[in-house]
Amino acid sequence: MSSLWGKVLRDLRNPLFLQGYALMANTVITGVLGMGYWLLAAHFYTPEEFGRGQAVITAMRLFASLTALSFVGALARFLPVGGRRTPELILRGYGLAAATGGVAALGFLLTLPMWGQTYQVLGGFGPGLFFLASVVVWAVFTLQDVVLTGLRRATFVPLNNLVFGLVKMGLLVALAGALPSGGIFVSWVIPTALALIPINWLIFGVIVPRHVRQADAGQEPPRLREIGRFLAGDFPGTLSILAIVYLVPVVIATQVGEATFGRFSMAHTLASMIELLAMNMAVSLTVENSWDRDALALNCRQALRRAFLIVTPLIAVAILGAPLILRIFGPAFAEEGTTLLRLMALAVLPRVLIEVYLSALRAQSQARTLAVVQIGLAVLVLVSTVALFPYFGVNAVGYGLLFSEVLLAILIFGNLRKILKIGESGRSTVTQGSSGAS
Repeated sequence: MSSLWGKVLRDLRNPLFLQGYALMANTVITGVLGMGYWLLAAHFYTPEEFGRGQAVITAMRLFASLTALSFVGALARFLPVGGRRTPELILRGYGLAAATGGVAALGFLLTLPMWGQTYQVLGGFGPGLFFLASVVVWAVFTLQDVVLTGLRRATFVPLNNLVFGLVKMGLLVALAGALPSGGIFVSWVIPTALALIPINWLIFGVIVPRHVRQADAGQEPPRLREIGRFLAGDFPGTLSILAIVYLVPVVIATQVGEATFGRFSMAHTLASMIELLAMNMAVSLTVENSWDRDALALNCRQALRRAFLIVTPLIAVAILGAPLILRIFGPAFAEEGTTLLRLMALAVLPRVLIEVYLSALRAQSQARTLAVVQIGLAVLVLVSTVALFPYFGVNAVGYGLLFSEVLLAILIFGNLRKILKIGESGRSTVTQGSSGAS
């Protein structure tokens, strides 16, 4: 036990793993508070309102992430070396993400009859305008955590989300009587908007000026053309990942009733919390490899070990305890969500390999290979889910995800092994191998 704590203490002196542990702590905090939030929602709201709230929040996150998700990789890659251009990079990211999400949400609202009965609650000027504003707010909220990570201040992220989660839970309960229809969505959005003010004051008032002062005077900031090339290669791939994370649940919401979707979404959300641990470690890896590209192989190996060390026990708990965990929300949740939770939890094992590989590709600016891998995964998940839905219902999401991620992990394993062995010193060989595979 003492040796384990010794390793943890040594990790905390390494910027890479300090970032990683902070992001993992954030995932644990948001996961625990998120579970508490939805437990309260299941208690204070009807099953139909529970499912409707889940569906609207998922749609909001889908449109808000259209560009924000692609900026996650770009900001993690370029902010560490942004120098005097850092404020401009952040503001451009905020503006483009908010504008793209707003336009997409407007298109969604104008075609609302096509999206099924669940989303008709957004009909009318007032609800539509509130949804539109929520998309813009969530786009900025998504990126501010990435900005903190990119500027090597990820330790602020858990604190931000702790306060956000507690306020959100309090408002959820307060609105249960005053706003029984729509209270879930409102309680989610209002604290999000309020959280933008102090965090962005911290970013632009304290962290960014300090980051600019500490930048290497001889370091050339990334040119917009260089960032544009990265985004051009990364954007198709991140859109594909977006389809897996948010589009699949939105499609499910159009095919099943509100109460059924609520039970599906709870299992989906719990499994996604485990998956976020692997993804957060990968984002931290991208940031640190932007600072020290020569340590790529070592950082990838350490990230894999830490990620598997963290997620494997959680996966075991999810698989063995799925019925008991879901029963906390009600017997129907356990009956309809156990298989889905188990399948999605098991799929996190190959996802760790995939995420570390994607992060290494970002650090090496191999945008073409990055896009090919991400698009391939999205196509596999979407096609397999659609094909299996008539036979397995909502569990098709779990079967499709597990099949797709195992297959992709097998396909990329050879190139990942090359990165783990030779790192940056063998970059040209890795690039040739990756390009040949694509």
